[in-house]
Amino acid sequence: MNAAPTAPTPELTAFAHAIPKMELHCHLLGTVRKNTFIELAQRAKAPLTLEEIEAFYTRGEKPVGVLRVLRALDQWLLQTPADLERITYEYLQDAAAHNVRYAEFFWNPTGTVQCSGMSYAQAQQGILAGVAAAQKDCGIRGRLLPSIDREAPPEDAVQMVQWMLENRHDDVPGIGIDYRENERPPELFIEAYALARRNGLKTTAHASEFGLPWNNLQTAIETLKVDRVDHGYTVIDNPELAKRCADLGIVFTVVPTNSYYLRTLAPERWALDHPIRQMPAMGIRVHPNTDDPTLHHVNPTGAWTKMVSDFGFSTADLKDFMLNGIDAAWIDEGEKRALRTQWSLEFDALRHQIKS
Repeated sequence: MNAAPTAPTPELTAFAHAIPKMELHCHLLGTVRKNTFIELAQRAKAPLTLEEIEAFYTRGEKPVGVLRVLRALDQWLLQTPADLERITYEYLQDAAAHNVRYAEFFWNPTGTVQCSGMSYAQAQQGILAGVAAAQKDCGIRGRLLPSIDREAPPEDAVQMVQWMLENRHDDVPGIGIDYRENERPPELFIEAYALARRNGLKTTAHASEFGLPWNNLQTAIETLKVDRVDHGYTVIDNPELAKRCADLGIVFTVVPTNSYYLRTLAPERWALDHPIRQMPAMGIRVHPNTDDPTLHHVNPTGAWTKMVSDFGFSTADLKDFMLNGIDAAWIDEGEKRALRTQWSLEFDALRHQIKS
C-alpha cells in the first residue's frame, strides 16, 4: 500500500531535481512563459487584457482546463516561425534546468497553420530551429510530435500526417492526438493513424483522460495500435484491460497535476483516490510528465516529487518510472541500452547519497 500524502522534504526535492529525466508528454503551447505570452499579445494587439492573461495563468484549488490558453496562442499570438522557435527554445531551456535531457513534445499544426498564415513546413522549421539551438546551448535533445486536433474534422488529421510525410525529418518521429476527448472518440481518426503507421511513424494518443470510459483506451490500443498511451487513467476500471496493457508492456505517460482529478476529487482525497496511485499496482508501466508546465504551475522536478509526496511511491519506484520512460522513447534500441546503463548508475549514486 502506498504511503499517505506528505509534504516533500528538501532532500526529496533535490533528489528529484538531480536525477536524469525525460519528458514524453508535454504540449509546446502549454509551456509558454507568462512574460512571453504578454509580449506576444502586446505585439499582436490581441484583444486580451492583462487581467485576462493573469487569469490564464492562475491555477486555483479547483483548476479549470488550459485549452482556452492554447487556442488563444494559435488564434492571435503565434504569427511567424521565429515565434515558434522562441517558445521551443524557452521550453527546452526550462526543462534542461531540471535535468531533463531528452524531450518529445506535442504541437498541433492544424490550428497554427489555419490561424497564422504559416505553412506547415515553415512552422516545423521554426520549431526545429529552437530544438537545435537548445541542444547547442543547454545540452537537451528535443523532438517534435505533431498532434491531431481531435476537435477538428478527421480529414484535417489525415492532412496533418500528409504534411509530415512531405516534410519528413528524423526529429519528428511520430504523432499524437489531443484536445477535448468528449464526443471525439479515437475511432474517428483511424485513417490518419493507419497512414502514419504505414509510413513508419510512431503513434501515441490521449485516451480516457477526463474521467471518460476505458473504451477509448481500448480503441486506441486495438484499433489505432498506438505505441504508448497518454493519460489512460480509467484503465483501472477494467482489470482485464489493465492486465492486457501490463502484459503488452505499454507505457502510460501520466500527469500528476492533471486538472480533471484536482477539480473533481475532494482536496483531502485527491492524492489518495487518484488513478495514478493505483496503476502500477495493476502492472501498468507509468512515466510522470508535466503536460502544460507553466499553466499547471509545475516543473519536471515537481512532477517527479509528487509521485513520492502525493502518491506514496518510493524513490526506488522512481527508478522504475525513469526506465519506463527510456523504454517508451522513440529512439533506437542501442541508445536505449546506453541510457538505461548510464542513468541507472547516476540514479543509484544519487539515491545512495540521500540514504547515507
